[in-house]
Amino acid sequence: MRLSISRISKAYSGHTIFEDCSWVVDREGVYVVMGPNGSGKSTLLRICALLEKPDCGEVAYFSGNKRLTEAISLKRRMTLVFPQVGIFNATVFDNIAYGLKIRGAGKQEIEEKTSAMLGLARLTEKRNQCALSLSSGEKQRLGIARALVIEPEVLFLDEPTASIDEMNARLIEEIILDKKKSGMRIIMSTHDQMQAERLADQILLIKNRKLEEIKG
Repeated sequence: MRLSISRISKAYSGHTIFEDCSWVVDREGVYVVMGPNGSGKSTLLRICALLEKPDCGEVAYFSGNKRLTEAISLKRRMTLVFPQVGIFNATVFDNIAYGLKIRGAGKQEIEEKTSAMLGLARLTEKRNQCALSLSSGEKQRLGIARALVIEPEVLFLDEPTASIDEMNARLIEEIILDKKKSGMRIIMSTHDQMQAERLADQILLIKNRKLEEIKG
């Protein structure tokens, strides 16, 4: 699935966040968007994930040469993890399994896929613990596992290691690299230049309201 954004612009209350930006994500790998606070990183990710519309320009997804136009089914093929993960008052297992349950997955599929994600996120020992009792870093890992369990074709991560300790940040980077090896497209924002260099196949910078490639 290929993502193409063409000459998009966005403004809030008359203040232009970015303008006339174009970008193509046409292969597997990790794509990192950088920029200072308020530069529009999160807004760009929400627009790419079809959760927000640009003021002008176009966001399009393609499979081969065919443009994908069914909005609901298209949105089910991607997911975005926010910096503050919403946690349900339920076990860690049930939080991760939620997306599978609402999609009507069978009991065995839920068990197998959720257990695999618990392992990937290093949360197996927390399986039956109330998710609300987790640390902030553990909650962030849970949120990423919950996004991955539904096997999205594109994973969006908005500042996935912001405000968490170094150990949890390292574990999240390991998850990202693991999914990169499996062929997933991952589009993430970060303010950490060193992290971007460690993870990214391509790095883009939002600067002076423009999208500028600095590695790729």
